[in-house]
Amino acid sequence: MTQALHQVLVVEDEPDIRAILRTLLKTAGYRVIETETAARAIVEAQSHKPDLLLIDLGLPDVDGIRVIRAVRGWSPMPIVVLSARTMESQKIEALDAGADDYVTKPFSAPELLARVRAALRRNVRGAEQVPHLDVGSIAIDLTRRQAVGPEGAVHFTPLEYRVLESLARQAGMIVTQRQLISEAWGPGKLGDTRSLRVCIKNLRQKLEPDPARPQYLLTEAGVGYRLLLPAE
Repeated sequence: MTQALHQVLVVEDEPDIRAILRTLLKTAGYRVIETETAARAIVEAQSHKPDLLLIDLGLPDVDGIRVIRAVRGWSPMPIVVLSARTMESQKIEALDAGADDYVTKPFSAPELLARVRAALRRNVRGAEQVPHLDVGSIAIDLTRRQAVGPEGAVHFTPLEYRVLESLARQAGMIVTQRQLISEAWGPGKLGDTRSLRVCIKNLRQKLEPDPARPQYLLTEAGVGYRLLLPAE
């Protein structure tokens, strides 16, 4: 089982939650390292070099954001935040610091495991282009810029393809508005969230069976968007 090779570093100061995470991850086939402080988290990350870091932000010594920044200084390992902080600004701060995804407490076990799997897949893909994408009944060739659905060809604009590419590289995880705008429009348009919202609306009209209740292109309010594929 390939998944059994993956090692997860859990940084959580509440013993009960740490025990739940330990059981959940081990049952799913992961090896688990645990610690409860930021200082030990950095030491364990450097010595064990885990495949993924699962970290709370409210740690007893220093804020988990500092751990994320420290690890990002030397490692591209996937980082998933598990926190009771729900404010949009707090989520954005964690993602801007280098986290790949953000899960709020209380959490759903299946959802958390899905986020862990998605983050590990992102790490395997790295910065590689995603040549092909299946979103529901629509098959999209990102290399050739072609898409086909049940009724024939589906037209996407060059801008829509760029947004899809950015989302596809991190399928299953949050991609911030800032990152999407930077990659699709360029760094000179970082404040143009309206154009991004219009683009997402147009993509949903083409991809979603019911655009008013999206299944694949999900909004993370105030933070960004997530492309959720059947395999995620």
